[in-house]
Amino acid sequence: MSTTTQSKPKISGPGLKKEGVVVLQTLFIALFAGLELLIRSGAGIVSGLIICAVLFGGIRFGRPGTTYVSVVTPPLAFAGTALLYLILSVGFKPARLGIDFIASLASIAPYLLVSALYGWFVFFNEKAKARKPKPRG
Repeated sequence: MSTTTQSKPKISGPGLKKEGVVVLQTLFIALFAGLELLIRSGAGIVSGLIICAVLFGGIRFGRPGTTYVSVVTPPLAFAGTALLYLILSVGFKPARLGIDFIASLASIAPYLLVSALYGWFVFFNEKAKARKPKPRG
């Protein structure tokens, strides 16, 4: 009997550059968060899970040295998407816009926190491994 084992798909080439990571993360977040904002009139679990997924994907498929960009982009991309959606739907009424913007950020705060903690852990762990050990004595 022969059994075949599933192997991870091989990525040809070194991976995504910083620009590619930013573009793909922003597009995925804008697409899914925008759809959720349109359908549900607020951000929620879909946006949160997409933020976690694109962070992991950016770390996994990015070249060495793109971890910082992978960690910083998702919160900024979501904030930009939410702000653009709110300006288009509410208009430029500062009081209402501010309250709705803070509410949309607060609704995905647990996902932002978890993904930020994981991303920064990976970033600082890579940085610590790259540092040369100090000579003793």
